[in-house]
Amino acid sequence: MSAGNKTLDDVRSTILSAHKGSTLEDKITFYDSWAENYEQDLVLLDYRAPGLAASRISSHFSGDREAAVVLDVACGTGLMAKQMKNQGFGHFVGVDGSMGMMKVAQESELYEELKQCVLGKEPLPVQWAGSFDVVVIIGALSAGQVPVCVVRELCKSTKPGGYICMTTRGNQENLDYKAALVSELKQMEAEGVWSCVEVTEVEKWERGVSEKEDGYIPGAVYLYKKL
Repeated sequence: MSAGNKTLDDVRSTILSAHKGSTLEDKITFYDSWAENYEQDLVLLDYRAPGLAASRISSHFSGDREAAVVLDVACGTGLMAKQMKNQGFGHFVGVDGSMGMMKVAQESELYEELKQCVLGKEPLPVQWAGSFDVVVIIGALSAGQVPVCVVRELCKSTKPGGYICMTTRGNQENLDYKAALVSELKQMEAEGVWSCVEVTEVEKWERGVSEKEDGYIPGAVYLYKKL
């Protein structure tokens, strides 16, 4: 089936098939195979996270955007970099576990460097510590994907005074993960690692994919500043 003939139900079936693979290798294989149609499928889902996140970063970032370096964690095919480019940001480094996704991201010609890294299994490169003006992880912080503990690595990679932007879904199946994520974010704030700039709760985040989800599901954007 060509991408142009797909329906929302087709995309839902594709995404739900990813949950059948229980191992990390299964998930990476799924994303490798999905890469070619990924962006077209997300249009059918009305996936709004990259645009919403880029808008929230843009509203607070007051530095030189053209000179700023953005670390795009779980970058996929480059949707977030495209949105950040539209907001005036000029330099991007991407990380993802899927070589198939990164191949598409490379074709966008937005990234100065792309590195394969399986988040939660492998740490971000130590030489990146304190290197980035903005660090983003959009869409990957959810149950069955990237563990909550990864947010500490995001902070380590950020310059003092830099921003870290994270998103997660608020649907029923992700509520426990979201609660654990919020707890970790607040714990790091209590430790004096970063400060919360804003939390934006969005009712219509994307169209739901499970049988229990009728219509849109909610989501949230978390924006923090490293101290």
